[in-house]
Amino acid sequence: MERIDLTQMREGEEGIVVDIYGGHGLLRKLESLGLRVGVSAKKISAQFMRGPVTIRVGNTEVALGFGMARKVIVECKGVANE
Repeated sequence: MERIDLTQMREGEEGIVVDIYGGHGLLRKLESLGLRVGVSAKKISAQFMRGPVTIRVGNTEVALGFGMARKVIVECKGVANE
């Protein structure tokens, strides 16, 4: 499976979070949003030119800034069917 960051995922693609490159503050922030290593995340949408990335974690939709999304590494499963 391919390992990429959240900004490189296509809309509708799903993956498992395998790593988060960041300090303690970023890890705490993402964990409070439900995003941690081992969790499944599905990309809902992204804005053109480095805008926010919207993902679904469980039943929650979360919008992350481009810089934050670049630090979340996922192992892609492919496009998920709803």
